Amino acid sequence: MLDIRFVRENPDAVKENIKKKFQEAKLPLVDQVIALDEENRAAVSEANELRASRNALSKQVGMLMGQAKKDPSKLEEAEAVKAQVKANADRLAELEAKETELAAQIRKIMLQIPNIIDPSVPIGPDDSANVEVERFGEPKVPDFPIPYHTEIMESFRGIDMDAAGRVSGNGFYYLLGDVARLHEAVLAYARDFMINKGFTFCIPPFMIHGNVVEGVMSQTDMEAMMYKIEGEDLYLIGTSEHSMIGKFIDQIIPEESLPQTLTSYSPCFRKEKGAHGIEERGVYRIHQFEKQEMIVVCRPEDSMDWYEKMWRYSVELFRSLDIPVRQLECCSGDLADLKVKSCDIEAWSPRQQKYFEVCSCSNLGDAQARRLKMRVKGEKGTYLPHTLNNTVVAPPRMLIAFLENNLQADGSVVIPQVLRPYMGGLEVMVPEK
Repeated sequence: MLDIRFVRENPDAVKENIKKKFQEAKLPLVDQVIALDEENRAAVSEANELRASRNALSKQVGMLMGQAKKDPSKLEEAEAVKAQVKANADRLAELEAKETELAAQIRKIMLQIPNIIDPSVPIGPDDSANVEVERFGEPKVPDFPIPYHTEIMESFRGIDMDAAGRVSGNGFYYLLGDVARLHEAVLAYARDFMINKGFTFCIPPFMIHGNVVEGVMSQTDMEAMMYKIEGEDLYLIGTSEHSMIGKFIDQIIPEESLPQTLTSYSPCFRKEKGAHGIEERGVYRIHQFEKQEMIVVCRPEDSMDWYEKMWRYSVELFRSLDIPVRQLECCSGDLADLKVKSCDIEAWSPRQQKYFEVCSCSNLGDAQARRLKMRVKGEKGTYLPHTLNNTVVAPPRMLIAFLENNLQADGSVVIPQVLRPYMGGLEVMVPEK
């Protein structure tokens, strides 16, 4: 969310940014919110004047009532001033109600106006205009056919989606045996990988209040993603970033404690509405999964350096598991409204012979901090920090890339060296059928 003062002083820049994001329908919001802000500031100014005059008039009433004991003619003057005090009080109540109403209208509109994107962001209407920046590792296509990922898992008796369908419906799964163990090994390895980078490990709440949801994501994303607990002001998290950033709601953070670097484990729950193609069956797009996340809260001048570090951590982790990846810069139309800059890390799929998303790294500037009323107290006063987030690893989707890239011609899967301690020393997974 932008600062209303910035919108007021830079309406053309805000409109140009909206155009760059191909959201022309939002252009009228800028003039609307500026008009509401002007009306609100006028109401605040008048209310302040009435509050300032209240004490003076009350003292005048007291003085005139005292004088009326000796001079009855003062009584009529005192009653007139008392009537003025009441009229002012009634008007003040109207103005305060108006301020509350206008503030709510202004906030509603401000939540819809997108954040100012970084100048380096490529301009384009949707993900088709995203730009490949760099590749890491040589993408290879083996000389033997690679089965669909659920078929690979089934060869280890490692997945049962039929049973999950009976128990929970589509979009759920049972993982079993070595595949389930591999799932947990990847999470444990990712956890320790981030701890070794200096991040503090955290297990956050898996449900959050509505005001936290509003603070960390756009309303349209919320409706498309979040599951709400019926009868409660609670939502199941779609990613642990939500509760991790929410940890700082209404907090004043000492500047000396920055940066806050946290890595978190959580289950995640998503509606995942809409029709999906054949490559998004299986465990690619599901309602429940587990995830290791990283978040950073830092000084504004440090956020781009952290952005660079964070996406490179993802590259390093995936390359340590023998998975080729590439960095894909997200274009303006593909950025969520809170984001200043974002990139995807995509893993190579030998079966599809193309890359697919496994991590998403984002710099949100001060948008989340402003919504959540997070502040930093420094030597020169208070200011809003910047927030960033990035996926460390999100199995089971990540397992698709892992299994395909480590699959052998005989159907076995090689366990990379770094993962073997988390698999009880197992070097190769051998299929049961």
